[in-house]
Formats: sequence, C-alpha cells, structure tokens
Amino acid sequence: MKMTADLACDTETNTHKWSTILSRRKTTELLELEGDSKLARVLGLLELTALGVGSTLGIGIYVLAGDVAVNSAGPAVIISFLIAAIASAFAGLCYAEFASRVPRAGSAYIYSYVTIGEFCAFIIGWNLILEYAIGTASVAKGLSNYLDILLDNVMQKTLTKWMPIHVSFLSSYPDFFAGGLVMLLSVLVAWGVKESSTINGIFTIINLLTIFIIIVCGAFKANTSYWFIPKEDIPPNVNGGEGRFLPFGWAGVMAGAAKCFFGFVGFDVIATTGEEAKNPKKNIPLSIVVSLLIIFIAYFGVASVITMIIPYYEQNEDAPLPYAFNKAGLPGVMWIISVGAICALLASLLTVVFPLTRILYAMAEDGVLFKFLATVNNKTKTPVVATMLSGILSAIVAGIFNLDQLIDMMSIGTLLAYSIVAFCILFLRYEKDTESLKQSPALFQDTVSVNPIFQQLKIMFNSTGVQCPNMCTEKIAKKSIYYFCTLATVLCFSFIYLENFISNENICMYFNIILTILTILSFVVLARQPRNKAMIPFKVPFIPLIPCCSILMNIYLMMKLDVSTWIRFILWLIIGFVIYAFYSINHSVEGKKMLNDEQHRKHVDE
Repeated sequence: MKMTADLACDTETNTHKWSTILSRRKTTELLELEGDSKLARVLGLLELTALGVGSTLGIGIYVLAGDVAVNSAGPAVIISFLIAAIASAFAGLCYAEFASRVPRAGSAYIYSYVTIGEFCAFIIGWNLILEYAIGTASVAKGLSNYLDILLDNVMQKTLTKWMPIHVSFLSSYPDFFAGGLVMLLSVLVAWGVKESSTINGIFTIINLLTIFIIIVCGAFKANTSYWFIPKEDIPPNVNGGEGRFLPFGWAGVMAGAAKCFFGFVGFDVIATTGEEAKNPKKNIPLSIVVSLLIIFIAYFGVASVITMIIPYYEQNEDAPLPYAFNKAGLPGVMWIISVGAICALLASLLTVVFPLTRILYAMAEDGVLFKFLATVNNKTKTPVVATMLSGILSAIVAGIFNLDQLIDMMSIGTLLAYSIVAFCILFLRYEKDTESLKQSPALFQDTVSVNPIFQQLKIMFNSTGVQCPNMCTEKIAKKSIYYFCTLATVLCFSFIYLENFISNENICMYFNIILTILTILSFVVLARQPRNKAMIPFKVPFIPLIPCCSILMNIYLMMKLDVSTWIRFILWLIIGFVIYAFYSINHSVEGKKMLNDEQHRKHVDE
C-alpha cells in the first residue's frame, strides 16, 4: 500500500513538474528589467508604416482582384475586399494592443509567452518561422516567375532542359534566380536596419505611385454599366453566373473574401520590430492601423477600376491588370504596371526576410532555440547569424518548390498566429485585478459549490454586477474562452464538411443551429464578466466582440485549407516538438531562472 501511495505521489509530482515547465511564463516585469535592446532603435512611424505596406502590397495587388472577380465574386469583389479588410483589422487591432503592452522583438511568439506559457509560445514561434521562411520563398518565386514571363520563359525553358527535377511535389527545375535573390536581400538586411528600411521605403513609394496611376487611368475608362450586366447579355461560352452585381451570390462573395484575406497578410511584420522601433508603445499600434487603411484603399480602388473597364467575366486571372488595360485601349499602362509589380515584389521580399530573423533572434535569446542565433554584430547591430541562416533556408525552399505549394503552407501558420494573439488578448483583459482582490479576496469562491443551480447561473452571468475581475470571474472568463474556441472550431468544421458525411440536410441544419446557440451563449457569458482596467497606450475596442470575431474568421479560413497542407504542417510541428523536448526545456532562460529560485528557496529552508 505504501509503495502504491509513493508511486501515486511521484506520478502527481512529475505531472505537476511537466505542467509547470510547459506553462512557465515570461513576466512583463522581467521584460522591463531586461533593459534596453541590443538592437538599434532606428524605426519611426513612417518607416514602420512603409514596412507594413511593403510587406503586404506584393504581387497580390496586381493579380488578386482579377482572379477573385472572374472566379468567385464578379463586381462584388469590392465587398469581398471589404470583408477581408474587416477580418484583417480585427487581427490588426489585437496585434496593436499587444505591441503597446509588450514592445519586444518576437511578435505573436513573445505575446503568447507572456500570456499563456512557454510551450504554446514555442509552437507559435515555430509556426512563424515556417510562415516567414515560406513567405520569403514564395515572394522570391513569384518575382522570378514574373520576370521570366517578361523574358518569354527563357529561364524555365533552359533550366528544365538542362537540369530537370522529376519529383512530384517539387518544382520542375531549380530556380537559381529566386534563391540568389533571397541571399542578396538577406545580406542587405544583415547590413543594417536603417539601410534596408530606406530601400524598402523607396520600393514601397514606387509601388504606391504605380497603384495611384492605375486607379486614376482606370477611372477615365470606367463604365459603371459593367457592374450591372444582365444575365441575357452574358456570352453563352463564359461562366458569368446570374449576372448583375452579385453574379455568384453571397456564397461567391464569401469565397472571394477567403481569397482576399491573404492579400492583407503581412502587416504583422510591424509587430516584430518591438526592439528596433522608436517609441514602440505608440508607433507600432498606430502604424498597424495606418498601414491596414492604406492597403484596403489600394485594393478597393484597383478592384473597382478593373471591373469597370472590362466585364468581370473577361478578366485574365493570371495577369489581370496588363490584360484589362490593354483591352481598354491603354497599352502604355502595361509597362508602368510591370515596373510597379517588380518594385512591389522587391519591397515584399525585403520586408518578409526581416521578421524571420527577428523571430529566430527572440527565441534564441530566450533559450528555446539555439543560442548562437541570438548573436548580434557589434557594428551593424543586427543578428547576422540568424539573418544569413534564415536566408539560406528560404533560398533552398525558393529554389526547389512550386509557388502554389508555398502559398498554402504560409497561410496556415499566419492564421494560427492571428488566432493565438486574439486568444491572448481575451486572457489578459479578463485577468484578475490585484487591487480588486485586496478589496474582495475571493468573492463568490465559496458560494459556487453550496448554492443551487440558479445561484450559479446568476454568478455565471454576473447578475450582481461585479465591476472588477477577481479569481471567480477570471475562472469563468477563461472557461468561456476555451468553450468559445472549441465550439467555434466544431461549428466551422460542421458548416464546411458536415454535409459530406451526412446527406440529410435537416440534421445538418439542426446541428448547426444548436452549435451556433452554444457558441453565442459562451460569448454572452464571457461578455458579462468584468474586465481588467489596466492603463495601456492602446486597447482593442468592443471587447470581447473583436477578438472573438477574429478567432472565428481565422478558424473558418484554416478549415478551408486542404488536407495535404495540414499534413505538412503536422510534420513541421513534430520536428519542433523534438527540438523543444531535447533542447529548449533544458536551455530555457525562464527554466534556469525557476531552477535558481527553487535552489535558493531550498538553501534558505536548510
């Protein structure tokens, strides 16, 4: 019996130990005590905004509007962009609040480390490495393909002939140009933050001027009747749907919004500059909001003119802008578009190389990745080793993979990071307030187990009007957040896939109604709880609506990704788990600090 009791005790101790290891958090007080950054603080509001715009307005601005118009939404592509912009703004506001709370390099990684714990933070950081590495490779591949088209595919023809790759999941030829371009820009980023941000600013200005010219020139040729073409006037050999403004209905608009959402991916690069920004608590949130506004205006303007100069069903999905302006009698604009597209891709490539190195630096600084990655060059004040290693990794990926495969892999990491940031914001806003605890140390804590059900419901819905969060309200809020995320995941899966398994439409409908009611109920319970009143420079408005909407939209878009993308993602996670188990646990700075504190307590007790 004693042996059994000892074994049970040991098991409980080990379980508690692992729980402590996985959930250890970096405190905001520790972040403040770590002193000023080793990196150079040289980025002002203008540079940060240019970084966000440059990383987001890439090749998508020249391709996305025509592709969505012809395949999904028709003239209502402008509504698709509006919905996508709102979804992106939800995520952007959550990033902005966290940036004002924790102005450190690392973006969503450091945010989740402060809020949830080390293991979750490692997963997010590991996913961000995947997102930015593949993002770098995909932009380089896109630029290579674009230039190759202008040169009549000379690179593709030559390399396919002399160095073919006969592997189904790889490119048909090694793209040395894409790989070399990544390495060149990695050297530029390693050279210095100020220098690389200046060059990015030049590319971004040229890109924005090109977009302005496209909108102005297109406005002179605009014909609003193309937005309301009746079905009978649509040629019989094209897919024009039902015609008019919503030819493919609201389902087409939402499908288009899912595609358009990825046109806004990239603004989170601003959040990785916490240690290189001047006045980060003010400038980072403001630059996120301003850059998203500029990006939306650009997409909305291009989508409007392109669907007004030729009918939506005549759009060319591969090169819509040159095709549309050529057909509209403005062939000279084609060359302006080509220059703008190249500058947009260069700016996007430069800004996507930057955050990858900062994620590696932040994780290495915390000891959860190999320490040599945190080495900062004394002259350039940049993490040179992390920059060049990430450049080599991205160059290899760009050289051997297809563009379509790269884009899908990038999306899943981005959406997961957005969801975690929104999740963390909810956690922080409903945390117990130390001052309120002094006044009411355990309000309701003892009444839950002894009062009847209706009394527990009163507590759950805060019918007594408690104004300050305490242990009880925090516990209810956290459970509500978990329930909301779980129910939202099941609801999205049901809406997308349930009909594939159950042919009875009534069963699907009733099941979805029940799930919707339960999801709304968990949201209402959360909304009734008191929120932390901590004073910070920027706060997300309409809590908990905006973070919950962000989580719901991100989960829905993740569910739309194919199975092969999820398989590759899981394999990447497995590699990360191995690194965490055999390296990160033993080398974590937080872990060493906890061990030293424990040893100190034992020494004092002795």
